[in-house]
Amino acid sequence: MTGPAAPPGGAPTRARYWVVAFAVSLAVIQYIDRICIAQAAPLIARDLHLDPRQMGWVFGAFTLAYALFEIPTGYLGDRLGPRRILLRIVLWWSFFTAATGWMRQLWSLVVVRFLFGAGEAGCFPNLTKAFNRWLPVAERPRAQGIMWMSARLGGAFTPLLVAASLAFVSWRTAFVLFGLLGVLWAVVFAWWYRDEPRTHPAVNAAEAALLPREETAGARFKMPWRTLFSSRTVWCLCGQYFACSYCFYFFITWFPTYLLEQQGFDMKQGALLAGTPLLVGAFGSLFAGWLLPALESRLGGAGRARRWFGAAAAGGAALLLVTAAQLTPPYLAVTAIALVAFCNDAQMPGAWTACMDVGGPAVATLSGTMNMMGNLGGFLSSIACGYLVQWTGSWNLVFYAAAVMYGGGLACWLAMDPVTPLAQQSRLRPP
Repeated sequence: MTGPAAPPGGAPTRARYWVVAFAVSLAVIQYIDRICIAQAAPLIARDLHLDPRQMGWVFGAFTLAYALFEIPTGYLGDRLGPRRILLRIVLWWSFFTAATGWMRQLWSLVVVRFLFGAGEAGCFPNLTKAFNRWLPVAERPRAQGIMWMSARLGGAFTPLLVAASLAFVSWRTAFVLFGLLGVLWAVVFAWWYRDEPRTHPAVNAAEAALLPREETAGARFKMPWRTLFSSRTVWCLCGQYFACSYCFYFFITWFPTYLLEQQGFDMKQGALLAGTPLLVGAFGSLFAGWLLPALESRLGGAGRARRWFGAAAAGGAALLLVTAAQLTPPYLAVTAIALVAFCNDAQMPGAWTACMDVGGPAVATLSGTMNMMGNLGGFLSSIACGYLVQWTGSWNLVFYAAAVMYGGGLACWLAMDPVTPLAQQSRLRPP
């Protein structure tokens, strides 16, 4: 990742890139802990005697809690700083990852997955808050692209990791082992990270001069709630993210089951293919993070570049989903679904960078709001997919519903102003 030119007085240090490294590693761990249940779902359903609708509630409990606690946890990050909040988040979710393996019946599992989701809530908004404090504006889109690429890669390789683990331990023990990953991360993060970059001994004066300053922070932070909820851009960001997450949660909940039941793959083949959408999606995030800064100069600014690129990606995903529903050769269907994930994740850097530009000091609250709506979409997806398959015996309606969602996301991209800060927004047409 290249930065802006060094100011006079010596070359800047590169301590800020360690913040990107912490974000990358945490994104990987979060997705391992989040997705491992999808690969273990057939074993969990067998041992606990759960049908598809009941597994849908297990998946949905996490997503609902994750959505409900996004705004409060994002707000706390804006007010108290991301360091304390991220440490609480990681230690909480790590405990309930391990606790998943201790459950013996449906409703205790649902409760634990709800608490697990409450713990994970606010992770990415607070990482975005850290980026807002530690990274110059020019470096943010690529940092978001790298972070989301890493998250998806972590999810892509989780099915193989789970399958390898289950060859040696039970699914119950595997969840305990996965829970330890976050504890190790929290120890190192607590030792190194500072909320204020200029107080870090590894940051020299030249690097400090590159970094932005927040106008309000800590106890002086006042959240503009009325502006937040009356902004067309905020509603559009929430709408496009609702669509993205509705479709994305199919990849991390029901896709392994789809491979086994609809396409006829065995457990080994399913484990190899289950991570394909996330693997391809990772490169969608990286591609967008690289391309968006180049498009800004060609299309007349960041607002137009983000808007048209996001709309094109949403439209491409919708068309590919309709195509996937019509394909009968299993590998061709999986390829089409993987390309859906590429288009889905190509929207991520633009959406999260828009939160940084629009939110300003309230970036964690705004991104938490967007992520809350996204995960409400994921909650609906987790439940709806189970019922649609149970009622119809087919996966086609699942794909058509997701394509309609992407159509709504396309409209939201075209209607938003993804650059103007909340304090300056009006009802004027987007630039």
